[in-house]
Order: sequence, then C-alpha cells, then structure tokens
Amino acid sequence: MSVSLTRYLVEQQRSKGHIPSELRLLLEVVARACKGISHAVNKGALGGILGSAGSANIQGEVQKKLDIIANDVLIEANEWGGHLAAMASEEMDSIHAVPNRYPQGEYLLLFDPLDGSSNIDVNVSIGTIFSVLKKADASTSVNEADFLQAGTQQVAAGYCVYGPQTTLVLTVGDGVAMFTLDREQGSFVLTQEDVQIPADTQEFAINMSNMRHWAAPVQRYVDECLQGKDGPRGKDFNMRWVASMVADVHRILTRGGIFLYPWDKREPGKAGKLRLMYEANPMSWLIEQAGGASSSGADRIMDIAPAQLHQRVSVILGSRNEVERVVRYHQEAAAAA
Repeated sequence: MSVSLTRYLVEQQRSKGHIPSELRLLLEVVARACKGISHAVNKGALGGILGSAGSANIQGEVQKKLDIIANDVLIEANEWGGHLAAMASEEMDSIHAVPNRYPQGEYLLLFDPLDGSSNIDVNVSIGTIFSVLKKADASTSVNEADFLQAGTQQVAAGYCVYGPQTTLVLTVGDGVAMFTLDREQGSFVLTQEDVQIPADTQEFAINMSNMRHWAAPVQRYVDECLQGKDGPRGKDFNMRWVASMVADVHRILTRGGIFLYPWDKREPGKAGKLRLMYEANPMSWLIEQAGGASSSGADRIMDIAPAQLHQRVSVILGSRNEVERVVRYHQEAAAAA
C-alpha cells in the first residue's frame, strides 16, 4: 500500500512525536505550492514562462519569469494558513510578514523559489529549496532578526526537484524521505525512506572553469581527483556539474558524491556564492540526516551564526570521508600559513 505525504507527516506527528500539527499542516501547504510550480515548469514555452523578467533580485542577479512566478506561488499559498509569522526568499529584499488580515503562526519559512534558474530555458532539472524555523518569541512582532538562527535550529527542511519526475525530499529530524509526485492521483507518494549517502565516493561536482580562482586546498583536492588511480588517491573519479544545486545534491543523496561551491578570489570579500539561509542550511541538514557531512571548509555550516538574511557561504557537502578530506586540507593550509 502506498504512503502519501500526508500520511507520512501524520505518522511523524502522531506516533513518533517529531512534529506538531501546525508544522505538519505548513509542510503540506509547501508541498501543494511545489505541485503548482511543477505544473508551471512542465508547461514551459506553452505557458509563456520562459526567458528573462527584465528585473534583478537583491543579489543583483537577473530574474527569470519563472523565478518570480515560483516566488509568488509560495507566498500566496502560505500567507493565509495561520501557521507562519513571516517568510523570507532569495528573490526578496527583506522579509514578508503575514498580513494582519490573516492569523499569525509561530513558524518562519525561508526559500529559494527556483534554484538553478540558468537551466530553465534549456529544460534541465531545477528545483525549490525550503527551510522552516520557529520564532523564538511568539508574543512579539516579527522582524528580520527572528530569522537569524543557525541551521541547527531548523525544524524542517527540504527541496523539490522538477526533473523527469517531480520529487520532494524532506527531513523533520528523523532521517530523509523522498516522495514522487503521482500526477494521476495529484499527490506525493513515499518512494524512499531512510536515505543514506555512502561514506566514500568516486564522483565530485564543481564548476571546473573557476579552478584558477580557487583557494589552494580546493585546488589540491580536485587536482588529486583528476590524477585518478595513478595519483595519490589511487582511484579514478568522475566529474558532474548541473549548475543547479538541487539537481547536484539530489544525485549525491541518491548515489553519493561530493559537491563543492567554494570561495574564490574573483570576489574575495564574499565568503562564497551560495546563500546560507536559503540553500546551504537546508541542504546541509538533509545531507547530515542522510549520514553525510557539510562544511564551509572552516566550520560546520549548520553551526554558523548568520549575521545577515542574504549571507553567503562556501559550501562543501556530500559523502563524509571526502568532505572530511577537504576540511583537513583547509586545516593544513591554515596551519602552514
């Protein structure tokens, strides 16, 4: 008998006690929003959603039409349910407080509405990443400071990848579960539970065109991988790079690997490219819940105390032994310096 997302969440609430009912209902709303985004993605050119919107987000990145559509879908789906105090998005300058005409809940929702936007027009997998925090003080009005919690404070996190199948991947702190959208039923169905990442791998994901800009520890690691079985690693590696974090992380959760989006010297004042709150924290929790590891090279990502809503971070995550090796190379370089 198939298990729906709703049934899975009810069991997490009722028999396992991992989540309260309000969080369960919030996650169901997020899943429904992802279904709506999936339908828009699948229409493609038929829905008139391809191409640039002619605007830029807070990071100065050109927005695609589908970026804005996905952002609006998530806001409209979640603001009236009574579960949230506010939302924050990679596509918005500041937080979006729940309007006064709706009841306010105790949760905070953060999301990257459409990760991998550069792939939209070429029909390559993209996705939605989300993270849920609990407001520290439910009695006060909500502000940006309420969102500045370390990743260890997350109460739920996940992503939805829009590929050949639409797959929702979720953790509420009890391992990682994957759900596939059954379009005939119109519901997400549990297709894999207790996802585990192999500790060792022979596959890495990084944008090799930036190699000349990387710090020495990352160059050292990738160079050793490229030397294959004749080099110090004694084994051949494959390289993969989709330019969509959702797609790259989904592959790692499915069969192992390591994903690196490190600091580089093109913008030395920025800690990295990816956003701590919308991308790195939720993905790091999923990876750790599946037995993997996640680091900035210097720190466990989920231990980083955020100072800004759109804070960036260097990201190294995936199979535990490979991540620990890259971290060791950073430590050795720091000690030598």
